[in-house]
Amino acid sequence: MSKPVILIVDDEEGIRESLSGILEDEGYDILTADSGEEAVRILREASPDLIFLDIWLTGMDGIKTLQEIKAMKPEVPVIMISGHGSIELAVKATQTGAYDFLEKPLSLERVLLVSKRAIEKRTLERENIALKENLTRKWKLVGESQKIRELREQMEMAARSNSRVLIFGESGTGKEVAARLMHEKSPRAGKPFIEVNCAAIPQELIESELFGHEKGSFTGAFEKKNGKFELADGGTLFLDEIGDMSLQTQAKVLRVIETQEFQRVGGNKNINVDVRIIAATNKDLREEVRKSSFREDLFFRLNVIPLFIPPLRERKEDIPLLVEYFLDSLAAEYGKPPRKILPEALKYLQSYGWPGNVRELKNVIERLVIMTPSNIIDARNLFIPVEHEGSGYFQYKTLKDARDAFEKDYITKKLEENNWNISRTAEILDVERSNLHRKIKAYEIKVP
Repeated sequence: MSKPVILIVDDEEGIRESLSGILEDEGYDILTADSGEEAVRILREASPDLIFLDIWLTGMDGIKTLQEIKAMKPEVPVIMISGHGSIELAVKATQTGAYDFLEKPLSLERVLLVSKRAIEKRTLERENIALKENLTRKWKLVGESQKIRELREQMEMAARSNSRVLIFGESGTGKEVAARLMHEKSPRAGKPFIEVNCAAIPQELIESELFGHEKGSFTGAFEKKNGKFELADGGTLFLDEIGDMSLQTQAKVLRVIETQEFQRVGGNKNINVDVRIIAATNKDLREEVRKSSFREDLFFRLNVIPLFIPPLRERKEDIPLLVEYFLDSLAAEYGKPPRKILPEALKYLQSYGWPGNVRELKNVIERLVIMTPSNIIDARNLFIPVEHEGSGYFQYKTLKDARDAFEKDYITKKLEENNWNISRTAEILDVERSNLHRKIKAYEIKVP
């Protein structure tokens, strides 16, 4: 791990030397400059983690230098130092963006304490930026198909409002991704995003999860617990698979929506919250209402802004973009070199029906990133369940194209089964070895 770098800017050589010695002993790497002009030159090539800047410099003074630094590297904390301190100067330096203000003679303990705090703050800011970038990459609605472009526009408009959103779509289409993106683009982005999977929590525990419970309210309630509504206060509560919620719990959720208040399980105190609800389901809730398994009043309350996430089979033109996105992000996640997928393999992926939608595609790409020894992925590396293998041949317009595609896949599979032994494969296929060679060449089958 590299050492933090500190730049010391002071026209007094003694100050530069003493500060350098103190901070080097604490494990920092040191850069020095005897003028504001030199500090600006250094900043064009280096990115220190902290700057000590004398306010009384010959030439360009400290305040002007601070302004230049903040214009170039606004994220770098700057500690001003002065032998003639005044409240006015300290206020001006702080208003210009200084992290702190120290007076000469410098206190050793104060220098070390402020340095440590400033660098810790800088480290936290970097980690926070990296975390946000990772989250942005993780929660991304990939695709440029007409359906996805329209969905993005709808999400942008919905995000800016405070209205409830109900997301419809098959399992694996990206309903949670859509919910998180709307939260990130909403005025509530700085507040919590809390998720509850209504299908994954036993019915006897769902109310405790949503509303919390008081100590001793039921067997196993050894301490007070805040529920998801409370945790999401000021932010967004995502109720995933809401079609699986019991009627009893539906009634209580409806009341919270209407009153924005609730009581913990076993409690008698009303708790007020400000929560935006985004719900999602893979069920036809209108049909569930007709069957009396979902409350009609709750459906109308949730269905203020309905959004539909299309299944992957209805936007196959997005598959190349999704594959590229998952190849890059998963290779980075697992520390693997970038993978390249050949057109024949990509064509095969586009011909598949993807009943598990984007989640299934991601799982396939994840397996390829981990298990493919080569950096090149071709059709031989793919594994699609047998019951779906033939579904892609119906995309071809002519019988000859479909037959050629099938023959290529069939020969490739038989070669794999026989460890790429051409003589043995020809014998099993009951064809001449020379004929098999010609077909391998004609179909451009790559034999290891």
